[in-house]
Amino acid sequence: MNRLEEGARKVCQVLKEKGYIAYFAGGCVRDMLLNMPPKDYDIATNAMPEIVSKLFPKTITIWKSFGVVRVIIPEGEYEVTTFRWDGPYLDGRHPSNVTFSTPEEDAKRRDFTINALFYDPSEEKVIDFVGGVDDLKNRIVRTVGDPIERFSEDYLRLIRCARFSARLKFKIEENTFQAIKSLKHGIKKVSGERIRDEITKILTEGNPKQAFEILHQTGLLNEIIPELSLLRNIPQPPEYHPEGDVLTHTFLCLEKLPENVSIILALSILFHDVGKKDTFIEEERIRFPKHEAIGAEITKKIMERLRFSKSETESVCWLVKNHMCLLQFPQMKKSTKTRLFINPLFPLLLELVKIDILASHGDTSLLDEVYKEWETFKSESPKTEPILRGKDLIAMGYTPGPIFKVILKEVENAQLEGQINSKEEAKQFVLKNWPPIEH
Repeated sequence: MNRLEEGARKVCQVLKEKGYIAYFAGGCVRDMLLNMPPKDYDIATNAMPEIVSKLFPKTITIWKSFGVVRVIIPEGEYEVTTFRWDGPYLDGRHPSNVTFSTPEEDAKRRDFTINALFYDPSEEKVIDFVGGVDDLKNRIVRTVGDPIERFSEDYLRLIRCARFSARLKFKIEENTFQAIKSLKHGIKKVSGERIRDEITKILTEGNPKQAFEILHQTGLLNEIIPELSLLRNIPQPPEYHPEGDVLTHTFLCLEKLPENVSIILALSILFHDVGKKDTFIEEERIRFPKHEAIGAEITKKIMERLRFSKSETESVCWLVKNHMCLLQFPQMKKSTKTRLFINPLFPLLLELVKIDILASHGDTSLLDEVYKEWETFKSESPKTEPILRGKDLIAMGYTPGPIFKVILKEVENAQLEGQINSKEEAKQFVLKNWPPIEH
């Protein structure tokens, strides 16, 4: 038993000693039954929120009207929720009213049967009001009760269903699947932030290929990221892409994401070819001129729409924009290579290009030279601090202006190429190429 579970049992014990019911609830029970370590433990009880707050020295009331209190003890933090029944959902997310109720009624207001189980730690037994245990055994994702009603309560559940199906490698029950297809437009009512969080979980929790295939099959992908859905049936040159069209290639790339992948790499894989729809040309052969640059612009719009942070957006856009540049690596100037090597995103760029190749023609020999030079670069740790700065140019008598950017860029190139190695050499380089104007 891990420390987190020990803490959850302590919380339940305190509540039970005071005469209340206290069960593990939801996802942690599902994961325990699947022999997967739960990431957190939620607790459901018939104790009212104010009682819970009084029984533990450190608590935070999150949503009093929904009966949710966060209990903080040395072993961890636990959300303790009072059994409740939700009134009608009028906005596709929030119930119009909440009534504190029984364990059975609480189970029946939850999303999927496999997430609606309770576990009594004192009796060491599972409590199942909705058939969740059988669905776990049969590896099925099914809504609790009528799927149209469950999804209409919170349309984010449409995406969550795809996520659980993929993560657990469970089949979606047919009525549940058809309900997703019929209600797909409802996802438009969900905020970009909430969709972003689900997409992030899909990309980082495991088996994202299956999740995105479900999103595409149900029409949800066209609702949330239509730019990706449009990649279906965009052909590619078979000598480089024997796997098929652009969307097929993108999904294969997702299949090759490593475990514990960073969201930056995952998103760059997802969007790396998003510009191919707008740049497709078929003359003597199929080409996608500048698809990486166009793709970076499209990626920026998607990530802003989904409310990703500015730094995440900039990083992913840089990777998308540069994912083809290594094709020119043998012809690159030393300064260009050095700029790539010192970029903190370069390791992710290498990973992106490798996955891109493995999901297409599979020949990674091009990367062997890149890895070799990068290892040499890291072992030598060359000096990359600028030799000259703007203040040096001013001291030399130059007037600040747009020319400064040009001069300093060329000085940096010469430094990275090994043509200049000292400040004095840099000054002579500037004086030779940009003689001061005499007044």
